Amino acid sequence: MATLKDIAEKAEVSTSTVSRVLNYDPTLSVGAETKKRIFEAAEELEYKNHRKKTQQKKLKLAIVNWYTEEEELNDLYYLSIRLGAEQQAQQMGYDIVRIYHRQEDKLEKDLAGVLAIGKFSPAQVEELRRQATQVCFVDYVPRDRANDTVLIDFKEAMKQNIDYLIQAGHQKIGFIAGEESYSDSSGTWTDPRTSYARRYLKKQGIYNENYFFKGAFRVEDGKENMEKAISILGKENLPTAFIAANDAIAIGCLKALYENRIKVPEEVSIIGFNDISTAKYITPALTTVKVYTEEMGRCGIQLLHERIHEDREAIKTVILSTKLIKRDSA
Repeated sequence: MATLKDIAEKAEVSTSTVSRVLNYDPTLSVGAETKKRIFEAAEELEYKNHRKKTQQKKLKLAIVNWYTEEEELNDLYYLSIRLGAEQQAQQMGYDIVRIYHRQEDKLEKDLAGVLAIGKFSPAQVEELRRQATQVCFVDYVPRDRANDTVLIDFKEAMKQNIDYLIQAGHQKIGFIAGEESYSDSSGTWTDPRTSYARRYLKKQGIYNENYFFKGAFRVEDGKENMEKAISILGKENLPTAFIAANDAIAIGCLKALYENRIKVPEEVSIIGFNDISTAKYITPALTTVKVYTEEMGRCGIQLLHERIHEDREAIKTVILSTKLIKRDSA
């Protein structure tokens, strides 16, 4: 496990700065570039790849992220997927063109393939297909399902979370969902974990719609929604456990609970989702679902490689498992 000192040395900053950035300290004033170095250092020190480099003809792949660089820093899930994809592509001998939202004009015409990370509207999907014959989507399925995709088994993950909380004695379980708009503002994407949570809680006979909240996948939205829950339900009637749709939301929840002097996990337990590299450094250390984000990126590049070099016609969907990481918050 990488230490704060390891991250500080790699990012060329002080250990205290690393600690404050990883804990999303709002009083810390550092630039986006410094934050980026710290987050990327944390991710890269966690990354391990045992595959040998393969030799092949030099081709060019575009890695397209639906986020801007700034947004990526607020949701390390996509940063981690991108880093995994980039390292796999480099090991396989590809040149990489990195494209963020609002940089689509930088897409080149001689691309062997496109790895699209995130959520894309139907219009954006068609534009990506015009840019390259081979396109693979990571963390998203186009409506027509006409491309390879890499996904997470959200259904089983939510079942494991709820089972874990029930076994710990919780009967009042809340969920703070994520909701986002496509980057071209043509519509919204709804988190499937919401419906999976509802169904399974109903099956267990402990579902309460008043315990469900939603917002963007950001620390500030997690904090705002937890404060809303405290205001609406009252401290004495809060669920004894919440599942958050990602770790950023969970971190916001922890901040709100701390400011309202509600003890975690003694009074309210929190489970995050993704196990970003910073989750272990939060206070209390975040119980969360490990999503193999680097493997998602690697799988996407491997699927593209098959399409490009093996002329595979069959469409593949790779669904990766998750793992509950038990720490101090639940």
